[in-house]
Amino acid sequence: MSKTDKTRPWWVRMADAPMATCLPVHDHRLGACTLPDEITADSASLSHRTSGCHWSTTAYAYHRFGFGDGGREGSCLRREERRRSRHRARRELRAYRDDD
Repeated sequence: MSKTDKTRPWWVRMADAPMATCLPVHDHRLGACTLPDEITADSASLSHRTSGCHWSTTAYAYHRFGFGDGGREGSCLRREERRRSRHRARRELRAYRDDD
């Protein structure tokens, strides 16, 4: 498999270039700083959480890398939904044709 940005998860792209693609967001309302040293899928965020320190994407990276479009993770769900819709339509058309 090719090692391009297109095939890598969004949080890995954030981890490769911190401070360019993501920035630390500090929220100490609940106590001490909980910002993790490393960026992982659990510690990265595309949106703003309500509490706790976390890594959040920059506006540049959000639009440049298409983080907001659902990425590969979301496209699989949409693909299955569209496939189910096509199959359902074909079944209904076959049933309609066979009824005549």
